[in-house]
Amino acid sequence: MNENNRPVTEVAAGILLDSGGRYLLGQRPEGKPYAGYWEVPGGKIEQGESVFEALKRELHEELGIEIASSEELTVLEHDYPHAYVRLHVSIIRDWLGTPQGCEGQQLSWQTISAKGPTVGPLLPAALPMLEKLKEFLV
Repeated sequence: MNENNRPVTEVAAGILLDSGGRYLLGQRPEGKPYAGYWEVPGGKIEQGESVFEALKRELHEELGIEIASSEELTVLEHDYPHAYVRLHVSIIRDWLGTPQGCEGQQLSWQTISAKGPTVGPLLPAALPMLEKLKEFLV
């Protein structure tokens, strides 16, 4: 529970970062809260899973890729109307396969050096993740 007595949903988020300094955003599919908003790929950490295990499972389900390692970036919390989430944000620099929208979602590679994403609207918790990424890479 958080300070407002709301249950905390633990979430693993993986920022795919390619050798050209680009990161991947996905558009939330219809039927999910905030459908149409853009986000960093990832999802809920299941009971008994580590952050890395959840990332492996979620990125395989969402993007059809296999990851072998991740690098912890930050942990952020965000209070959405539908859920209070604790986001365990990791950077993924190496993966097997080509990311594709396995859940019918659109994908967009964005340049880290740009002022901001060229797609929108952005999921509210995504912006602090991207700001942390920029700070980390500078």
